[in-house]
Amino acid sequence: MKWYRCLLFSVGLSIAVFGAQAADFVIQDIQVEGLQRISAGTVFNYLPVQVGSTVSEKDYPEIIRALFKTGFFSDVNLERKGNVLVVTVVERPAISEIKIVGNKDISTDDLKKALTGVGLAEGRVFDRSLLERMEQELLQQYYSRGRYGVRIKSEVQPLERNRVAITLDIAEGETASISRINIVGNKAFSNKELLKQLQSSTTGWFSFFTKDDQYSKQKLAADLESLRSFYLDRGYLKFNVESTQVSITPDKKDVYITINITEGEPYTIEDVQLTGQYGVVPEQELRDLITIKPGETFSRAKMTEIAKKMSERLGEEGYSFANINTVPQLDDAKKKVALTFVVDPGKRAYVRRINFQGNTKTQDEVLRREVRQMEGSWVSSKDLARSKTRLQRLDYLESVNVETPAVPGTNDQVDVNYTVAERASGSVMFGVGYGQESGLLLNVSLSQNNFLGTGNQFGIAFNNSSVGQNYNITFNNPYYTLDGVSLGFRLYYRDIDSSELNTANYVQNVFGGQVNFGFPLNEFDTLRLSPGYEHIWIDTTTETPSEIIDYLGENGNSYDEFKLNGSWAHDTRDRTIFPTSGGLSQIAAEIALPGSTAEFYKLDYRGIVYFPLSSWLTWSVGGEVGYGEGYGGTDGLPFFENFFAGGLRSVRGYKANTLGPRYSNNDPSGGAFKTVANTQLILPVPFIEKAENVRLAAFFDIGNVFPTIDEFDAGELRYSVGVSGLWVSPFGPLVLSVGVPLNEKSGDEAENFQFSFGIPFN
Repeated sequence: MKWYRCLLFSVGLSIAVFGAQAADFVIQDIQVEGLQRISAGTVFNYLPVQVGSTVSEKDYPEIIRALFKTGFFSDVNLERKGNVLVVTVVERPAISEIKIVGNKDISTDDLKKALTGVGLAEGRVFDRSLLERMEQELLQQYYSRGRYGVRIKSEVQPLERNRVAITLDIAEGETASISRINIVGNKAFSNKELLKQLQSSTTGWFSFFTKDDQYSKQKLAADLESLRSFYLDRGYLKFNVESTQVSITPDKKDVYITINITEGEPYTIEDVQLTGQYGVVPEQELRDLITIKPGETFSRAKMTEIAKKMSERLGEEGYSFANINTVPQLDDAKKKVALTFVVDPGKRAYVRRINFQGNTKTQDEVLRREVRQMEGSWVSSKDLARSKTRLQRLDYLESVNVETPAVPGTNDQVDVNYTVAERASGSVMFGVGYGQESGLLLNVSLSQNNFLGTGNQFGIAFNNSSVGQNYNITFNNPYYTLDGVSLGFRLYYRDIDSSELNTANYVQNVFGGQVNFGFPLNEFDTLRLSPGYEHIWIDTTTETPSEIIDYLGENGNSYDEFKLNGSWAHDTRDRTIFPTSGGLSQIAAEIALPGSTAEFYKLDYRGIVYFPLSSWLTWSVGGEVGYGEGYGGTDGLPFFENFFAGGLRSVRGYKANTLGPRYSNNDPSGGAFKTVANTQLILPVPFIEKAENVRLAAFFDIGNVFPTIDEFDAGELRYSVGVSGLWVSPFGPLVLSVGVPLNEKSGDEAENFQFSFGIPFN
């Protein structure tokens, strides 16, 4: 019985001791042990208790959890020594270095950015669970690129001072390509036609660049939706993708895709109705937008387009939150569908405030004057679009984005927020250029298209080339008045050796000036008037054609010209640099006023239209017609005012200014009548993701010059085809052209390769 009594005594004593330890106590001090890199202050910040707090052992789990949540520690223990709380920790190691080897398809920088995103970076605390998670995410990244044979091995090497070095050894393997795509169940459309709707494709000539033969789950999902849209746009309302199977060969190199579909039968439109509220838009206007008619095959694309146009029309009147629902009622027996367009305009929204962001140099008022959407008026989608276009056309803005968030707490107000990115609007340039037309060009220029953030243009330029010298001083205020009347001036001097321009051998010296006025007629039309004065004198050489010597002998070699230039332009382009839609039409007239040494006039029409064929393809058609004639005491157009053709700016493939009539010594003379036209297919530039400053085009040119309009002969027009490239570089425009004349005749001067660099190009 003695052992039993001893046992009871021991248990009782243990309980008493434990109870004493478990009792509440007031913390008089906190000690932290085991720290190497982390400061005690950091631990104190995360502790849920402090000196003076009352705790017991039942509070320990909460304290331990708080420290574990920091991610700094792999182990935490608590101990009471009297009224002192002792915290013992084991720190997680810090990442000293991350090495990535074997990667080619994904760059090291991109991989390290991904690692940093999940918390794995040099200097941070190492967490093995994050590393394992990252390995899985990297695998998915490689799978999406078609590399199903990828292997990723991670190695963690312990270092001194509680640090680790991480090495990711990546064996990317070969890219798996789609070997076959099978579509099962199609009867109405052939496999070939359906496969054209898919982004995914078997390996072809351009797959190396397009990557269309690489399988990804996301791309397949998009392809299935494309198939669905294809059938729904052709009336197959019961179309369904029954299943898809994707199989990969054991060597991870080939992918086979099978898509099982049920087509159903096509439905036709039985009836079309319009109902709902129309706001201030006349009902007939909305009905006119409904282009789908009874008897036609159902098309989801047409329905979507009609709803979009209705929404845009309501948006022009301030109904920015208009909702157009299309309700189809199917008659499965007759394979017919009745459509009802339900219009809910919602409340008319008004603009509370217009804000600009990103304009660090440009004054707000300079941007605001281009905006056609006004504060306090209802928001108009048409005015917003026009405002964005006008801002995009400013030379000193690189990009423009617009958002119309609703004002919090209201259901009929929005703010209009424009976010702009400015480009360098001014430059001081000392440069060298070269062009086949002008030779070596040395230029010094000071230009500012946004002078002091006012939107005014100011420039001083000096150009020296084999052609001659050119000095210019220009200034223009595009908003001289609040109505948008512009005012500017230009002073210039030119010393030109015409023989270097592939024309007759003589030297022309010109100095003059002009005042420029611009009058906006409406959003798209501008009238410009430019009165000015020129003094011209001509020097001949031993090689000057006799026709020019005779002309100067009769009329003199010095001319004082009082000129009036006028033009009308209709401009609907979406931007001035590399437009993709809209067009430009311009009629210009120049007259040497009575009292001038030589009295003449010149008329010129230029036009170009851009047709967007897709998001990446644009077709353009343009042309120019010029005509000049003398009047009063001047017989015909003076020779130094003639039109010329050939070269980069007209009919490519022929040497600059060499087309048309010639003098008795075979020098090109130009003529009083010019006609040029071209069409271009503007193509995407391969290997360049962002091609805002690069353009590649396939062209067809036609044109020539004639002595007078009466001597025009269509049989004398010249044709050429080729490809051209234009790069607006930081150092000036680079223009390249490879053209092939199609009907070169005896005496023509062909020039297949043409280029210029650092020379202004329009």
